[in-house]
Amino acid sequence: MATSITTVAFEGIRAVPVDVQVQISPGLPRFNIVGLPDKAVGESRERVRAALIASGLALPAKHISVNLAPADLPKEGSHYDLPIALGLMAAMGAIPADMLESYFVLGELALDGRVSRVPGILPAAIAANAEEKGIICPSACGPEAAWASPDIDIIAIESLFALVNHLAGRQIAARPVPQKALAVEGEDDLSDIKGQEVARRALEIAAAGGHNFLMIGPPGAGKSMLAQRLPSILPALSPLEMLDVSMIASIAGSLRNGALSDRRPFRAPHHSASMAALVGGGHNAKPGEISLAHNGVLFLDELPEFQPQALDSLRQPLETGETVIARANAKVSYPARVQLIAAMNPCKCGMAGTPGHTCRRGDRCAADYQGRISGPFLDRIDIRIDVPAVSAADMLAGAGAGEASAAVAARVKKARDIQRARYQALGAAGTFTNAAASSRLIETVAAPDSESRALLLKAAEAFSLSARAYHRVLKVARTLADLSGSQAVQKPHIAEALSYRLNMAAS
Repeated sequence: MATSITTVAFEGIRAVPVDVQVQISPGLPRFNIVGLPDKAVGESRERVRAALIASGLALPAKHISVNLAPADLPKEGSHYDLPIALGLMAAMGAIPADMLESYFVLGELALDGRVSRVPGILPAAIAANAEEKGIICPSACGPEAAWASPDIDIIAIESLFALVNHLAGRQIAARPVPQKALAVEGEDDLSDIKGQEVARRALEIAAAGGHNFLMIGPPGAGKSMLAQRLPSILPALSPLEMLDVSMIASIAGSLRNGALSDRRPFRAPHHSASMAALVGGGHNAKPGEISLAHNGVLFLDELPEFQPQALDSLRQPLETGETVIARANAKVSYPARVQLIAAMNPCKCGMAGTPGHTCRRGDRCAADYQGRISGPFLDRIDIRIDVPAVSAADMLAGAGAGEASAAVAARVKKARDIQRARYQALGAAGTFTNAAASSRLIETVAAPDSESRALLLKAAEAFSLSARAYHRVLKVARTLADLSGSQAVQKPHIAEALSYRLNMAAS
């Protein structure tokens, strides 16, 4: 007779139910695991054997077969340890098998029987709740599972021995409660930025509409400081956005103590990052930096120093809001709707265009350096500004002379609320910012008047703007109108939006 325990396999952020079928039969002592297990699953034999011995049980000297069904679905990860161990315990009669039928089970076993943290508990708990089942998981992951539903049955345990006591009613494990990460005190504030009024204005526009943003300037001008303070003016995640972000973080194993945060992600990979690190992939098809930044900010400092192939691999995710990792036997997709913020020096020496500085290689230095970034990648950037070196007068100004993040964040939130209400009224599900609006939708909500249209047409012809660039100018203009409280997109909005786009074309 075979016993069956339910666990999951992960396809992106989707948890697919898997039956762990265990059979103990007469024959030569063997322990086989079948059903396309990877190396981590195959090694669970030794962890399960040691954990059972540490818990006072020994495997019988019989033939043990473990089948992971469906057999054609690849199984990856160490979370199969606990369901395999429970299946064996049920087959040996140590625990009643019927008590486990209504649970999804995940957990990695230590050699002493402790149950260790595993990634993916949040999507697994959501899948269990959809099947009207509970979940058995490590105690360290209990707060994470509790976010799935206030009604889901959760058994979060420290060890196999503790689980046996719970099932026997001798020592009931308390239901974990969802935890929220506390806000970090003393975070970076825009008031720390001295001078750079144009850059501060552009940063506010980018935050209000979710626009991609590129800063070009010499070293020490404050480009990284500006980017790092963008999260301080962005609105908090909505409950649905927080769940999406946390599911990706759960798959990546980066949720600390199972606590969810309403702060938008801010990811800043080093320029040596590979293509797989940026878009996702590797042996277990893990999410990349662009997916880990979903609903938040992806900051690429020293932009031309990234591998050209790695940068160009971001082009499709930036356009579609999704990254797809294709393999011979599987295709995994992760959400990747991010706001791209990039910074770069104007040339290799970093001082091109600085008053009083002459580059030894002349204009060719800047042209070669900026030429490392492809035109199609730059075409996806809505706002481009030059960030000059900070003057001595600005540096001598007192700390906090600039406007604080709280005041800017209030304007950004107001503009985003306008956008959310507008697209909700138009039935555009999933569109919350102007940057995320489709071409047809932005033409509807940002229809310029005759003067604005003439200006836009003249600029499009003079600078050979692509269709994508045309629509991105409209998106920025719509954001400028929202910030100013204007219902219509007017000529000053178009002119300012064009200044950010043509600044890029002129370079």
